[in-house]
Amino acid sequence: MTRRALLVAAWAVRLRADSADDVWNLVASMASALVNGNASEFMSYFDPAMPSFDELRTDVTALVGEFVAQSSIDPLKNEGDDRSRTLELDWRLTLVDQQNDAAATHRERNVTCRLVKKGRKWLITAFEPAGLFAPPAADQHDERSRPKLNAETRGRGE
Repeated sequence: MTRRALLVAAWAVRLRADSADDVWNLVASMASALVNGNASEFMSYFDPAMPSFDELRTDVTALVGEFVAQSSIDPLKNEGDDRSRTLELDWRLTLVDQQNDAAATHRERNVTCRLVKKGRKWLITAFEPAGLFAPPAADQHDERSRPKLNAETRGRGE
């Protein structure tokens, strides 16, 4: 292999590594925007042409209006090249009610997202499951705040 070919090969490997790091950094920035309650920054990482973009924006805006959304994200897979990548993540989401910090909802989902580099910016073009960021239903939200009845407490009138 010539010296030039070695340099090109090393450069290609570096680009792939940079792309993998770039998309992980994007996911970390998304989680940061979410915990800071910044729906517009969170949505800036998504391609507006993505199917269900408007529904996602509605869900995220409602979610951060009522809850502090804390994320714990474990990488499962990061495949692709310097133009498109597919991520698989184990995303744990804890939603703490802003009005009652003792009430929390926990979700854990395997997430798949596809990203495409447009210009110098990576954008998410597909995200499943889309409902991960939907706010808890109002009836579920009300239930979380009430003490739970079980076989032991029912008989004691608690």
